[in-house]
Amino acid sequence: MSVYCRTTAKQNETILDHKPCPLAAGTVSCVTAGMPGGDYGEIGGSLPAIASLNASYSTSLSLPSPYLFVPPAERRAISDVRRTFCLFVTFDLLFISLLWIIELNVNLQHNLEHSSFFDIFLLAMFRFLCLQVGYAAFRLRHWWVIAITTLVTSVFLVVKVIVSDLLSQNAFGYVLPIASFVVAWLETWFLDFKVLTQEADDERAYLAVVNAACERAPMIYPRAVSDGQFYSPPESVAGDVLCGLLPSSQEKEYVRQGREALSVVEQILTQEENWKFEKNNDIGDSVYTLEIPFHGKTFILKAFMQCPAELVYQEVILQPEKMVQWNKTVSACQILQRVDDNTLVSYDVSAGAAGGVVSARDFVNVRRVERKRDCYLSAGMATEHEAKPPSGRYVRGENGPGGFVVLKSSSNPSVCTFIWVLNTDLKGRLPRYLIHQSLAATMFEFMSHLRQRIADLRPSLRSHHHHT
Repeated sequence: MSVYCRTTAKQNETILDHKPCPLAAGTVSCVTAGMPGGDYGEIGGSLPAIASLNASYSTSLSLPSPYLFVPPAERRAISDVRRTFCLFVTFDLLFISLLWIIELNVNLQHNLEHSSFFDIFLLAMFRFLCLQVGYAAFRLRHWWVIAITTLVTSVFLVVKVIVSDLLSQNAFGYVLPIASFVVAWLETWFLDFKVLTQEADDERAYLAVVNAACERAPMIYPRAVSDGQFYSPPESVAGDVLCGLLPSSQEKEYVRQGREALSVVEQILTQEENWKFEKNNDIGDSVYTLEIPFHGKTFILKAFMQCPAELVYQEVILQPEKMVQWNKTVSACQILQRVDDNTLVSYDVSAGAAGGVVSARDFVNVRRVERKRDCYLSAGMATEHEAKPPSGRYVRGENGPGGFVVLKSSSNPSVCTFIWVLNTDLKGRLPRYLIHQSLAATMFEFMSHLRQRIADLRPSLRSHHHHT
């Protein structure tokens, strides 16, 4: 699914400046073309050429896509990984019971009621009942049940070892408490890092397929498009890397990745009614989420800007080197390779987040930039480049399809709507909830820096316009 460009001979504006660079999370920008007048009208006329949209679309039809949707299969009542967990909980009870029975045979002088380890057996029974009822019968998807059982087990065993003389009796004074303690924590690890994580991934993939199988939302620009409405841009003045050369297989792969990211971003824009609201700030910026097949949860920031769309486009896309000076969420941006007029590969370093809990990450992104009549699109995703292999200095993150969108108001050219589509895997062993909270906070922080940058530029722009 693509959003097509409708234009005339007077709208042969183009997209890539000679120094473009995406943000660390992959970028998309969308600005209405053909702006009437205004202080920033010269920006659109100074842009280099882009590839033909007609050729881009026809080429994309021949590219294999992993986003072909199939009807979802019937889901199992309980997942395989959860069934394995329940089996391990049963093993816990049987294992502790076996050790307790062996202890009874070794210490025949003790009755059942006065057995030193009968309480540990009851503790194993307590874990078994709680976990089986919570995660097998009710199929809970939260860790609070196992947190309670593990806490009770740990506190009880520590107190028992301290106040009793078990360690002075025989080998079972060591084996049974240690075995019970270790098994309880193994259950906690297995549930938190295997069961809940895998089921969350499976759920996201399933819901994404279900949503995709439903009736598609109408396109952003649902009017008919004729062949004559496409345009062929003039010769590029950006100095293409591929000028007069046949592209290599790696360069073709970069182009394919860029077009794939662009296609996914366009589909995200057409499904705004499916965006799930997450949170907003005092200014009115809102963060939404959307499940994307094979990529999971995607964050979408939508904000209203009290400035012309051209100014936002200039600051976010055309001047990346200056952007790292005011955007504290990005600490470095470097172009590794310009593949063609529309496609480039960049290296980006993001600043730490969540008060330093989430350390800095580096990214290698491929980005494709295309201009439509009503918007500019700059979609990106993770790739690899020989100039920047992973290093020990940063954790290498991976971006799914995402980027920036800037839409001009049809009724008021002095305001615009800004959208950031963010799909990223920060890697590391960070809890998912912490990552999600840090991403939303980073998006709000970026908007704060962007508004401050716009406020700082306005006096100088007005002064420049007055002198000219």
